[in-house]
Amino acid sequence: MAAEVLPLPPQRAPLGPAPLTADQRYWRTFKDQLLLPSPHNAGVTSITVPSFNSTGAQADTFAVTSGGRVQIYSTKTRKLVKTISRFGVDDTARSGVLRRDGRILLAGGDSGIVQAFDTGSRAILKQWRGEHAHKQAVHVVRWNPNVLTDLMSTSDDRTVRVWDLTEDVSKWTGIGHEDYVRSGCYIPGHGMIATGSYDQTVRLWDTRQSGTGKPALTFKHTAPVEDLIPLGSAMLASAAGNEVAILNLVAGKADHIVRSHQKTVTSLGLAQNGARLLTGGLDGHIKVHNTTTWEVASGLKYPAPILSLAVVSSGAFEADREDKHLAVGLQTGILSLRTRLAGTEKTKAREKEKKMRALIAGEADEYERKQKKKDKRQGIRARDRGKDFRGEGADIIIAGNERTRQKLRPWQRSLRAGKYSLALDQVLKPNPREGFSNEDMVTLLTALRHRSALRTALAGRSEEQLIPVLHWVLKYINHAEHVNLIYDVVLLLLHIYSPRLGEWQEADDDEARQVVDLVKRIARRVRKGADYAAQARETLGMLELMEMG
Repeated sequence: MAAEVLPLPPQRAPLGPAPLTADQRYWRTFKDQLLLPSPHNAGVTSITVPSFNSTGAQADTFAVTSGGRVQIYSTKTRKLVKTISRFGVDDTARSGVLRRDGRILLAGGDSGIVQAFDTGSRAILKQWRGEHAHKQAVHVVRWNPNVLTDLMSTSDDRTVRVWDLTEDVSKWTGIGHEDYVRSGCYIPGHGMIATGSYDQTVRLWDTRQSGTGKPALTFKHTAPVEDLIPLGSAMLASAAGNEVAILNLVAGKADHIVRSHQKTVTSLGLAQNGARLLTGGLDGHIKVHNTTTWEVASGLKYPAPILSLAVVSSGAFEADREDKHLAVGLQTGILSLRTRLAGTEKTKAREKEKKMRALIAGEADEYERKQKKKDKRQGIRARDRGKDFRGEGADIIIAGNERTRQKLRPWQRSLRAGKYSLALDQVLKPNPREGFSNEDMVTLLTALRHRSALRTALAGRSEEQLIPVLHWVLKYINHAEHVNLIYDVVLLLLHIYSPRLGEWQEADDDEARQVVDLVKRIARRVRKGADYAAQARETLGMLELMEMG
């Protein structure tokens, strides 16, 4: 008994990159990017979100500091709400931050003055300056997350101060740093402050001590400290050089060192309710780290060094928080706002993207037809789900081991019969119900090549039969997964039909002229691809030289 002849297995394209992880899919939902240039192309040095409090709502705005102004943006619309520019002519604004109710904005400056502004009228409510204030630039100001009238500031005069909004003099001063203090934050749950300095230390201060304070704890780093962010009441992340240290405030040591950047890490942020730590650096990369394993879970690339970042949440209360925007400030003065699409917004954006691709490809009518068919099918399913099926009269079917013979398609039958040219025609011009399948085309040509029958299938074709083959070559010649197969096809076509190209050029026949035109278009596309390849080789050579240097 002869063995059964099975259909050829379809030729699949090579597998692409590894499937996306859950984190990568999550951060790819931050799509709708808005690029906002600063008025004077000054670097965006600070992006701050009002701190959350378990008992009070958070303002639906966030502050962006650049050059001599602080701009307030709406969380809901991403539009500019207010601009506060009441700083001196030679002064530069620093670290603009809104109070959690959104009514007062704090800002430092290179002049050493700390100012409080009414966000409604832009009026200056308070200025701390003079003998009992900072003597040099103030780079960081922060609101106390628990007390509406308390705030802190750090300065290049190497001190950290705590203020009361109703008082003219600081109520506590921390002395101990030996260089500029460029970062600071409150530790949640108690009245302690952490500060980072260019003296390569992070110091923890207990502001409940009266008089001039001394640090309660000191952590030594190997580079100037650029930013700090609390990871709860007992953990702290500090960026120094191209490393981020995870500091254990109870044990008094670093639990982990994160090394994922090539250049200095300038800014830190938290996302997904503290489950992810974001780091931004001068290498233009944002890395997303899992706060359990501290491994890089995802990442984003920007075209310029990153000076600041923040994840803006949309919930009014802490329990309702959801990441809404990823705000990134670049050295070039560009503020990048990426908005996370979720739910119906995500579905609408996906459908819009599919429709646009179909329109560009000239398949808009086909897309509309499929969409109507899909909508009709979903309507039938919804109707069926509404019925109450109780199972009366239902048949029970037990699936056995029976083999069902797969029916061969016309081109597969022709291939089995050795009618190679006919099989090729049947793939190129199938019946209207089936439509053209590139997978069938690649499968057939691969089988013909294995049988050394590719020349037989391509030879002896008229101009009318040759045109579909050339159309397929022109369409897929730039697809990397088909290059080797198309190379063999083109070589055979040139070898078989090059003697006839001359007479086709002089012929008055439309089909002959169409063949010549397709050959010329293929030649131009090959030439352009060769130029791109040459440029890529030159670029690769330059990169290798840079690596050697």
